[in-house]
Amino acid sequence: MAENKSKRVKAFGTTTAHSTDKSKAYLNEVRRRQEEHEKFVRGFVLFFLLVVAAIVGIFYFALKTDYCAKHFGADSPITVFFTKMSKANKNKSDADFSLPLGHRRKNILLLGVDVSDTPDDLWTGTRTDTIILANVDSKTKTINAISIPRDSKVYLPAGNGIQKINAAHSIGGVDMTIKTIENTLGVRIDRYIMVHDEAVKKIVEAIGGIDVYVEKNMYYNDYAGNLHINLSKGQHHLSPREAVGYLRFRHDPMGDIGRTQRQQWFLRGLLTELKKPETITKIPDIVGVAKKYIKTNMSLYELTQFAMMTKNLEMDDIEIATLPGAPNKRGYISYWILDPEKTQEVVNRLIYRRKVDTDFDSPATASILYTDGNYKASLDMREQLKESGINVICESHISRTHSQFIAHKPRITKEYFSHMKEHVPMINNYQFVYEPAIYMCADTDFSVVVSDR
Repeated sequence: MAENKSKRVKAFGTTTAHSTDKSKAYLNEVRRRQEEHEKFVRGFVLFFLLVVAAIVGIFYFALKTDYCAKHFGADSPITVFFTKMSKANKNKSDADFSLPLGHRRKNILLLGVDVSDTPDDLWTGTRTDTIILANVDSKTKTINAISIPRDSKVYLPAGNGIQKINAAHSIGGVDMTIKTIENTLGVRIDRYIMVHDEAVKKIVEAIGGIDVYVEKNMYYNDYAGNLHINLSKGQHHLSPREAVGYLRFRHDPMGDIGRTQRQQWFLRGLLTELKKPETITKIPDIVGVAKKYIKTNMSLYELTQFAMMTKNLEMDDIEIATLPGAPNKRGYISYWILDPEKTQEVVNRLIYRRKVDTDFDSPATASILYTDGNYKASLDMREQLKESGINVICESHISRTHSQFIAHKPRITKEYFSHMKEHVPMINNYQFVYEPAIYMCADTDFSVVVSDR
């Protein structure tokens, strides 16, 4: 079965010739691509942004009706609304994420679409700028997520030939998008959630801004696209316009990788904002945004179950990967050519959750990447890793600003990471990421990004 799935993936593209230095070749190509004027890849934030905000926010406060009664009065409409929600929630076995999604793991497709040419129709003819396949396990209450590059070269069903994967929605809607991904990856998609491009701006406006640490000065003006970014390094309370600029900033040495990281930290700021008691007064506005800018085939009850599961989910517990491949340009068209073996590896690990025997005692190699002002901390990290039997073969500066543990090989699992925490205290609060085909320093088993954030 695995062999057949691998063949299915192979049918949709082949890797380009690699140079002797894969890392430099990849980064050089990314730097070239970032100069092209294309919409940014929005990543995981768009979907959790609205789903968590509109649904988790409601049910978070539905469990705190005493707060409502104290601040708004026992008979106020807000208190009555959340009291009803709380009672309804208890009638569903305390929202244990059991039915109707059941105990079987589910694959939920998350789509972010661009602006439609028809103002009265937000969805028809739009392209999917963001494509994420999330695997939800209700038993372990965990989520794995695969980001699918929108330029991935695939075959579209119904005789539509070779196209970029983001064209599937504009040609055949969400049904064709689902069928294309199922055929390409050999998976079954159970549900979908689609979010419109305007979501970020509207949701930030509804909650009154978001606190985010801007890792560097960001200045950029695109008068044709009406995009103006003027952010200095440091802590900011981003307005809706600033939030859009922060997420769309393109001038990174790491290209889309840098933007994806910012989207994750932006989401952290959002979740922090949602947990503030004063957010309750903004719930009606958030719900209004969700009604207009979310399209899904999940029932309200399914959404509430999903929301109750994610309410206490930490971002560090989500294992994230991007389908590996390499950029390739044919004439005026740029494609992302999927690496069939690496792609199958990612699918097996994050969707099928195939276990890999983890030998904690086998020698492992590591790269250490440190951010500005953290060189001395990287020396401490090196010593802790070496004392744990890890061979550090590469050390380098990096522009990322958040601490991460990045697995490159299949045997570096979440279990291995948990084991490492016991011996390397410095990585206890690090985010776990799986990147099997991106080596930012050297070809090692894993990389550690040392930062003070």
